[in-house]
Amino acid sequence: MTLLADIGRFLIMLKGMFKKLENRQMYWKELMRQCTEIGFGSLGIVTIISVFIGAVSTIQTAYQLVSPLIPISTIAQIVRDTVILEFAPTLVCVVLAGVAGSRIASELGNMRVSEQIDALEIMGINTKTYLILPKIVAAMLMIPLLVIIAMALGIWGGRLAGTAAGIISPNLFDKGLMSDFLPYNVFFALTKSYVFSLILSSIPAFYGYYVQGGALEIGKASTKAVVVSCVLILFADYILSALLL
Repeated sequence: MTLLADIGRFLIMLKGMFKKLENRQMYWKELMRQCTEIGFGSLGIVTIISVFIGAVSTIQTAYQLVSPLIPISTIAQIVRDTVILEFAPTLVCVVLAGVAGSRIASELGNMRVSEQIDALEIMGINTKTYLILPKIVAAMLMIPLLVIIAMALGIWGGRLAGTAAGIISPNLFDKGLMSDFLPYNVFFALTKSYVFSLILSSIPAFYGYYVQGGALEIGKASTKAVVVSCVLILFADYILSALLL
């Protein structure tokens, strides 16, 4: 029963975000602030994860391809498709669910506990539109860009690790990188990134907005938001893979 009640409140929250868009300039400033925090604030961790994931993918792929019948350039193809299809969108969004999602839940939870949301509502401001909508829109704008950056850095990290370890020459890696490339894979990865960004922004916003209690409850809400977001991202990953691949 609690699950159904939470789903109902979540849908009501989403519906309430599109009412009373009275001061667009105010929303624009908040949107830019959220884009800066979500995008540039997460760029460092995305860069580190992407480079090392690409490097590890190259080394592990080379370790498993022991047959002399398989061209060495196949390593680049496997690393390319693995990074684009799975590592860049899914792993990056799972990490961002912990980085950006916990921040969203904590920020809204703190505003709810300190009665700042109540004060805004007394002034006639639609807090769902002013506080939640910019976060979701900013996430759906910035996270796909971070995923694109993660794709490029992951492939570059794989190339760097392969050449540094003497596994594959740069020319062979580049040859395999361009071989049998399917642009649809990029479309599929970006589709996943948009769905995942909606999940990792709206779910923490819901738990933070409706938190009750004090500082302890804010921490519990942030933890629950991250866990639920990660589970839904993995579930959505399975559903999208079954439908689109």
